[in-house]
Parts: sequence; C-alpha cells; structure tokens
Amino acid sequence: MSLNKIKIESLARVEGHGGITVDFENGKLKNVTVDIHEGPRLLETIAYGRTPSEVVSLTCRTCAICTLSHRYAALRAMEKAMEIKVPEKTQLLRDLMHAGEMIESNALHVFLLALPDYLGYPSAVHMVPKYAEEVQAGLRVKKFGVRLMELTSARAVHGENPVIGGFGKFPSKSELLKFKYEAESLLADAERGVEIFRNLRQPTYMEEGMTFMCVNPENDRFGWASDKLMTSTGDEFNAWDYRQVTNERVVPHSMAKRSRYQDKPYFVGALARFNLIGERLDGAAGDHFKRCYNLSWLRNPMYNNVAQAIETVWALEEVPRIIDKLVAIEDDPKIVPPSRDKGSGSGAVEAPRGTLYHHYEIADGKVIHSDIITPTAQFLDMLEEHVRIAADTLIKEGTTEGIELKLEMVARAYDPCISCATHLVRVRGL
Repeated sequence: MSLNKIKIESLARVEGHGGITVDFENGKLKNVTVDIHEGPRLLETIAYGRTPSEVVSLTCRTCAICTLSHRYAALRAMEKAMEIKVPEKTQLLRDLMHAGEMIESNALHVFLLALPDYLGYPSAVHMVPKYAEEVQAGLRVKKFGVRLMELTSARAVHGENPVIGGFGKFPSKSELLKFKYEAESLLADAERGVEIFRNLRQPTYMEEGMTFMCVNPENDRFGWASDKLMTSTGDEFNAWDYRQVTNERVVPHSMAKRSRYQDKPYFVGALARFNLIGERLDGAAGDHFKRCYNLSWLRNPMYNNVAQAIETVWALEEVPRIIDKLVAIEDDPKIVPPSRDKGSGSGAVEAPRGTLYHHYEIADGKVIHSDIITPTAQFLDMLEEHVRIAADTLIKEGTTEGIELKLEMVARAYDPCISCATHLVRVRGL
C-alpha cells in the first residue's frame, strides 16, 4: 500500500476555512503544510485615519467568536496611548465580560467540536441519541456565556457597550445577582466536560516538546489580562515588547502570517496558560487541574481540550467572585476622558485560543498605525509541526486507515479560529 498525498481541503468543526496537505515521496514524508485559504481583511489598514473610538468598534469585527477579546485588547491599547486609567468597577465589569466569552467559546469547543472525535461521531448532532446529557450540558454552559456577553456588552456579537474609558451602561444589581446564581448552578455541567476528557485516552502519535507563552497576571493569580508576558523558557517581557516574542513572517502557502520565538514555533492557548500558571488555579478548577495534570501536557497538544474544560469551570467560579465585588460598589463610574490625543499603546489579553495583541499609534486624535496579532497566527507553525510528526509516526507504524481524521484531531485540539467550513477530504494514491 503506497500513500502519495493526503489532502484535507477544509477542516471541519473549526472557526474558519483552512486545510492540510501532506506529501510523501517513495513512502517517506516529504512536506506538510497547514493551508489558510481566507483572504486578509486589512482591518489594520482600514483603521488608518480614524478616531480611536471608531477603531475599537472596527477592529473587534476581526472575529465574531473572540469579539470581546479583540475589543478588550483594543481598549487596553487605546487607554495606554491616551493615558486613561479606568476605575475598579469598570475593570471588574470588563473581567466579567471576558469570562463570558471564555465560557461560551470553551464550552463550544469542548462539548460540540472536539468531543465528537473521541466518541466516534461526525458531529455533536450525531451524538444526541446516546450522549444527549453531554450535548445539553455543553449547550447550557455555552448559552450562559452568550447571555453574559449580552449583559455586559449589550449584544452577543460585536457589542458596543464597552467603550474607551468605561461602559455606556452598567447592569443592575438584580441582573448581576441572577447571573451569579446561575453560574453556580452550571458548575456541575462544566465539570461533566472535565470528567469526560479526564477519562478519555489521549493519542500520543504527535507528541513533541513545546515552548509556551501567555500573559502573566498580577498578584500571582490566574487570569487573562496583563501588561506582562511570560514564556516557558523563563523569559519575561512587557506587553509593548510583543514583537520580540511574535517575530511575524509570511509563508507562501498561507494567507495568515506566522510567528516564531527564538526561531522556534510556540504554543499559546489554554494548554499554555495551564502549563505556565495553572498552579494558580483555585476552587474546584484547581482540584481538577491537580487531578488531571501530568508531564504529557508539556508535549501533547491534545491536552488543550482538557485545559479548556477545566478553564470553563474556573470561569464559572470566577463569575460569582466578580459579581460580589461589583454589587458592593454602589455608584456607577462615569466614562473617563482621555488625557491626551496622541501617543502609542499596546494591549495584551488572553483570548480563548491564546494571547492576542493590539497596538496603536495616535496623532491629533487619529490612528496613524495599528497592529493586530492573533493567537492562531502565532501557533500555526506549532500546529504544522505536530501534524508533521503525527503523519510521520502513523506512516512508519503502517497506520494509514483513518489517517485524515487523526490529523484533523491534532488540528482541532488547537481550536484554530479561521469561520465555519464544510468538510471535504481527498486522499490520493492510497
């Protein structure tokens, strides 16, 4: 049996349109590419000459899944550029909206996109006859995250309530408390996802040592926003030095740029966060982390699924803690005006799929330069490397049956954000 080429035209159950090409020559692996077919949106260029407020609303359109992460990163960058310091209640509400997005996105991936692979189903819909409870649990948690995003940002996608210097409107105490109690009631659903993945056997055909990177939150807490960055190599950076970490470049087979740190691919996302600051987790999430973590997390990207499941538990535990602080502050702060109309600033936040950067330069109240580096653009080289190792291992073992699905599982574990795509696999020479 000879295998010349594996061509996965479109990855299913990922956000976007991308594929995988694996070429063989004389029975040996020749080349692997993760192909990104979507064209660039040119939002960075469109931002030129617009006001900071316009750009905050524009650049969050980069993604409908990570819309609040983009908006949050843009707000942090703009406020640094214009010397704005927001009050505690504003910061708390931003933390709450960020938790909503993490809950929605992680629940979607864990229960509905990744789990079907492990249980042998083509989609979550096909799982329903046997695994209705699991699917319904995932949908309940996901729906809660969407509603929390609506509460804080005024709508589920591209909400305009978070603005430079504050919020247009703060939710009432009764609205907040309702979400607090609901978050507590959904913990069992989120923990169901952890238990499922904890008891699943993770494939090992792609294992390879990785470099990890994420933000380093203050006060030794687990979290998703900071002006500090950290890597598993022991290096630390300020957010405004993000280019030293990302080192973007262009490759011919992808419309997305690629990043390398110290000329090596690196991993960002829940698995990176847990390998670097997972010991900071508390509550039930901390207990799950201690029970699930092992040294394979340093080599196997499939554990990103487990990390996302545990992170969903932590986010649901964090919601009541944030809300308790919010309701204790009686007065809603006004929007803080800028101190200047020129300057530059960088904002770094953890989007569901990894560290996201926004950088802006402002002159005379208009944006004259912008730079956005997304998580997927950073980990594509690492994803490609893991697919290469997986293909090489499976071929050497003579395991060609179902190889397309096995390669797709590796890609899906990263939870790449590229918009929904249909699935078409073409294998040649088998």
